Amino acid sequence: MKKLSAIVVVLVVLLSLPMVASVQQRHGIDYSKPLYAEDVTIGHKITVDYIPKAGGFRGGRGGGTSTTTAATGILGAPVEGEKYAIVIGIADYPGTSSDLQYTDDDAQLVYDTLINVYGFKPENVILLLNMDASFYNIYNAVMELKSKVQPGDEVVFYFSGHGSTGRADDGDDEVIDEAIVTHDGNPDGSFILIWDGQLRAWFEDFPTDRIIFIFDSCYSGGMTDLAADGRIVVMASGEREFSLESAEWGHGQFTYYFFLEGINEGYADVYDHDGDPATPDVTVEEAFDYTFANCEQQTPVIADGFTNDLLP
Repeated sequence: MKKLSAIVVVLVVLLSLPMVASVQQRHGIDYSKPLYAEDVTIGHKITVDYIPKAGGFRGGRGGGTSTTTAATGILGAPVEGEKYAIVIGIADYPGTSSDLQYTDDDAQLVYDTLINVYGFKPENVILLLNMDASFYNIYNAVMELKSKVQPGDEVVFYFSGHGSTGRADDGDDEVIDEAIVTHDGNPDGSFILIWDGQLRAWFEDFPTDRIIFIFDSCYSGGMTDLAADGRIVVMASGEREFSLESAEWGHGQFTYYFFLEGINEGYADVYDHDGDPATPDVTVEEAFDYTFANCEQQTPVIADGFTNDLLP
């Protein structure tokens, strides 16, 4: 009888444990842990002194016209539920040779923009800066949102830091994979990465079809593994391009034009969706078009699976 009672206790304990880890088993791969990869190349985001502005259009607060590449001017369905976000910025990598200057400032700008411009609740935004942006902290943040997000909610995932390429065992059929570089370092001096196919697995079966991914990192144009209906993937540079940051912007070039000038200063606000020219109502697509028109020496990329234009 004592033996049977012990078995019952063990079963109760096992059933009470979180099940998210088991969900990450796909194709015989445990996506909840760092994955094996070969031929890894870290794309070090480049800090530059000065780059002249491209002189792209400035729509102004609800005025002006331009040739756009993504925005339709037709507003898509508004968010019906809660808004959640994971915002990551890593400038202080282990050691000093891989440090960046403004990527944590990028993340802080995005955090402030989501709250002050788009009305995200502070308690719904997970901000991971520098050493807090470890592999497992990022993984746990995604799993935390996955456990609480409901249909009709919105999720934003933003990353600013180094990107990487390599041949990873991440479950997709790409010859060369792309990754984001976490703060974690291995004993051999290499970094722990999160691969595109791995991120796709983390966001698989997410409870909502309204997700925005934004990457300000080198090689980020290859993060299209995450593309799907109801999702927008915005990438700062081409699949084999570097991303830039500068004291001129005080940010990464992409984040500066997308979030600071495009959204906060309203220069991307070509279409006045709310009927009030005094207040910016910049959609993701408008911000992308403005950024694409103004970035120099890097080519922003978008994969848009959302119907019409998305206002976060």
